[in-house]
Amino acid sequence: MNYRIITKGVLVTARKDVRIYYRKAPVFIFGLILPTFLFFAFFVGRDLDVAKYFPGFLAMSLFFTASSVGPLIIPWEKQQGTFERLLTLPVNIPILVTGDTLAGAGFGLIISTIVLLFGAAFLPLTFPLATILALPVLFILGNICFAALGVLLSSPAGRVPANIMMLAALVRFPLIFISGIFIPLSELPPEARWITYFSPLTYLVDGLNAVMGQVNVFPIALDALVLSAFTAGFLVLASWTLQRKALKGL
Repeated sequence: MNYRIITKGVLVTARKDVRIYYRKAPVFIFGLILPTFLFFAFFVGRDLDVAKYFPGFLAMSLFFTASSVGPLIIPWEKQQGTFERLLTLPVNIPILVTGDTLAGAGFGLIISTIVLLFGAAFLPLTFPLATILALPVLFILGNICFAALGVLLSSPAGRVPANIMMLAALVRFPLIFISGIFIPLSELPPEARWITYFSPLTYLVDGLNAVMGQVNVFPIALDALVLSAFTAGFLVLASWTLQRKALKGL
């Protein structure tokens, strides 16, 4: 299979996902409404510096939106009987995984960009010149990483989308509480900080803190490198899991 066919397969898969799944109710509930409620629950009635916590909220918004499409696609298509039909076309499972990831990343990029523009317009945010160029890099890496996580969560899927959406929620909620969103990493004691290293969201929050003039713990280059490593791991694991299930006829 040459690169032209691979690229076309990825883009066609992503376009199909955009047309079908961006309008599904679970995507809006888990991708938009839920993080908004979490934000207001944390800030309303508390005298907090919103600008200080905005990088974490932006990362949370990106995390939820980018990872909300992937968990729906594969179980929905298995339920409709179209997943196996796709594999009869000149595409394979890695191409489908990449296309699904691209669709999820696109949704996350659209919504998180709107959130960023809203914050820049109404909050006293600062963007140091030395780090501002890292913002689009972190946005792209973060969206792809969390979209790949969403696809990975759906890879052991059966034919009931609701079950996978609940599994995704059980994974995503603990991650947001150990990633420096509500308690900055710089304020965590060293003995409690080690657990945050296992969350990919930690490195996006830390990178966005640096870009917006807040206190960061790691160099931005390290944040980007770790996000890239998580992305590669999620894509490989998702493809491997789906291939094993396909061999078993599941």
